[in-house]
Amino acid sequence: MAPTRSMMMDSPSDLNEFVMIQGNGVKGLYEMGLKTLPKQYIQPLEERMSMMTNKVVPQESIPIIDMSNNNNNCDVEDAICDAAEKWGFFQVINHGVPTQVLENVKDATYRFYELAAEEKVKYTKENSPTKHVRYGSSFSPQAEKALEWKDYLSLFYVSEDEAIATWPYACRNEALEYMKKSEALIKRLLNILMKRLNVKEIDETKEAVLMGSKRINLNYYPVCPNHDLTVAIGRHSDVSTLTILLQDQTGGLFVRTEDRRGWIHVPPIPGALVINIGDALQIMSNGRYKSIEHRVTANGSKTRVSVPIFVNPRPSDVIGPFLEVLASDGEKAKYKNVLYSDYVKHFFRKAHDGKMTIEYAKIT
Repeated sequence: MAPTRSMMMDSPSDLNEFVMIQGNGVKGLYEMGLKTLPKQYIQPLEERMSMMTNKVVPQESIPIIDMSNNNNNCDVEDAICDAAEKWGFFQVINHGVPTQVLENVKDATYRFYELAAEEKVKYTKENSPTKHVRYGSSFSPQAEKALEWKDYLSLFYVSEDEAIATWPYACRNEALEYMKKSEALIKRLLNILMKRLNVKEIDETKEAVLMGSKRINLNYYPVCPNHDLTVAIGRHSDVSTLTILLQDQTGGLFVRTEDRRGWIHVPPIPGALVINIGDALQIMSNGRYKSIEHRVTANGSKTRVSVPIFVNPRPSDVIGPFLEVLASDGEKAKYKNVLYSDYVKHFFRKAHDGKMTIEYAKIT
């Protein structure tokens, strides 16, 4: 039996049973018609966007880069590298991924979350037939003091055959197509970024460490009561090489300003993709490219979906500053060599905590 609204407010075990174990997610809480946010989701004051410490800076925006062939290619390359160095975030338009592919994967995200809880629960950590498919809620519930208002489906890509066999039918084809159609964009971005690092060619070894594994998430953020008391995703930087993010038109993604005193909204642009540098590329570039803190606010009136592709090293890869980067200026390594799977485990065993994960790799 599902817990009543009053039980939900008072009992963490009942809430966990309903949201996590039964597979209802926060979508299920929203559909119960809750008027008050359960206390388990109430964030500390300093994590809420309404506080002055988290002020929004309206006059700034991350770069928007037109990647079409009509532009001077050198200008495009400089804009991408400059954005990666200063901002760690930028948006691309005319990027070559068909608009229909983007619309289809957003529709597929809704389709998956419209499934009955009995269907979705088949993909939770306890029930999933493979560790490469995971449905869950929040980020790391066991480690978090306050939960995040988000459901997610995480799909780790091993091969097309494995994806066809194990990914949920409701979204499988669309997620695969989005990944395939993004491949050329990912390679183009990495080639451009490597050139400024004096990496002349991405050979098989470099390609493996830059983009040897990929994961796609279908994120779902339902309407939230008392949305100003919680977050959809807390402050963090990604552990990827690059993240390719498709967001819908709802808005809510914020990036930390360079001086760390405020936050900049990343406005949704129809057909655009948001690109951000991950910790792995910050390490490999010896800090030249920046992975930046970002967060997502909860929304009190509209459901939001987003679909990031995380482009990563392989779990078995050791990452560290590229020799080409160190040799070019004779600079000292700022980061040690770390096994990527260890770095990722370190990230997931704790709550979101801004840029603290990268301290794991820093040479002190």
